[in-house]
Amino acid sequence: MTVPVVQVDAFTDRPFAGNPAAVCLLDAPRVDDWLEAVARELNLPATAFLVPARDGFDLRWFTTTAELTLCGHGTLASAHVLWETGRLAPGVAARFHARCGLLTAERRAGWIEMDFPAEPARETPPPPDLLEALGVSARLVARNRLDYLVEVASESVVRAVAPDLARLMRVDTRGVIVTAPAAKPGYDFVSRFFAPRFGLAEDFVTGSAHCCLGPLWAERLGRRDLVGRQLSSRGGVVRVGVRGERVLLAGQAVTVFEGTLLAG
Repeated sequence: MTVPVVQVDAFTDRPFAGNPAAVCLLDAPRVDDWLEAVARELNLPATAFLVPARDGFDLRWFTTTAELTLCGHGTLASAHVLWETGRLAPGVAARFHARCGLLTAERRAGWIEMDFPAEPARETPPPPDLLEALGVSARLVARNRLDYLVEVASESVVRAVAPDLARLMRVDTRGVIVTAPAAKPGYDFVSRFFAPRFGLAEDFVTGSAHCCLGPLWAERLGRRDLVGRQLSSRGGVVRVGVRGERVLLAGQAVTVFEGTLLAG
């Protein structure tokens, strides 16, 4: 059985930037061992697997080492591929059934807007190794069900973080968000995201982290519509709209290549 595979750069309007994801278009569900093997073979920050369902698509995401509970750039890439390949008409919303519940995506003025659950973080004492691994002083340490969030003094501090990944591996969490107010006009906040336990020394653009960043900066800045910039080596932009228990995440996407998986 052959499987169409499309690689997409998400949260960017140009190729070779943003966060790359593979989208595998399946006719039927496959066993977990096979999904894990494909994700390892493709060796990208996320591989998304789509299976048609009665009212949308079943969606799962894998890194090279683990399955993800929530993945923004893999969802953005999946919606982009469905419209680009004609599997969804341009004006039809994408509906995804994932482990975290129903996620939807719509095209809006050249951007793709996704409806995700809000994941606000609560202030907490820093666990052992967290701040030492990051090498920073924190204005705030908080945690939600997925990640730790560390707010620092400035964008320059975020840029300078060079974590001790071996030490960060000892922190019991999916990942660590480091954030600060943006220094440049046009952006409200900046961030970086480290997830060595999930095979990602640094994720390039992390949509799901903005489910946490959105509520934080909406409260800080007194506005519910914001623009975040992730300061990885590839970089990317996420528009965020905080709507109570939901967060609207908007980004752009570019197809990089299309192929066919022959094995398995």
